[in-house]
Amino acid sequence: MFKLFCEAAKYAAASAVAFVVDYGVLLALTRYGGWFYLAAATVSFVLGATVAYLLSVRFVFHAHRLRNRKLEFTSFVLLGLFGVAINLLVLYVMTGRLGIDVVYSKPVAACFTFGANFALRRQLLFRTGASPA
Repeated sequence: MFKLFCEAAKYAAASAVAFVVDYGVLLALTRYGGWFYLAAATVSFVLGATVAYLLSVRFVFHAHRLRNRKLEFTSFVLLGLFGVAINLLVLYVMTGRLGIDVVYSKPVAACFTFGANFALRRQLLFRTGASPA
């Protein structure tokens, strides 16, 4: 149980860094690039996911289910698509329907995606005691 807590805390720190990238790119694209918020959110989320992967394999998870790192990264991003769906849904509801500025809706969306992404990625890609395939 302590190991799970430590992994979750490290994943939270990695996710916080990834969120800063995600959020910064989202704001830059929407505020200065004139992008539509849902398109910008998709691009920024993928960049954030890349940062999350790099930090996760370096500092968080040490037991890999897959030996092939390209396949692992692809799987990490594909699992993140579930997070993208949650992210876009929350942004759509809060910003598109309720009129809340994306500056406020993005942090809420990030909270919703964190738990799902951690659980999926830990169980399917980095479970402790995993034997690499």
